[in-house]
Amino acid sequence: MKVRSSLKSLKSRHRDCKIVRRKGKVYVINKTDPRFKAKQG
Repeated sequence: MKVRSSLKSLKSRHRDCKIVRRKGKVYVINKTDPRFKAKQG
């Protein structure tokens, strides 16, 4: 999982990426291709 200061660039890498907020942290999750996972905060 990548830790990034800005997640917008990672969301555009794959069409199935979704941005999710959990417990004050922001995550990029991708069901079809899990290597695009990322977290912020």
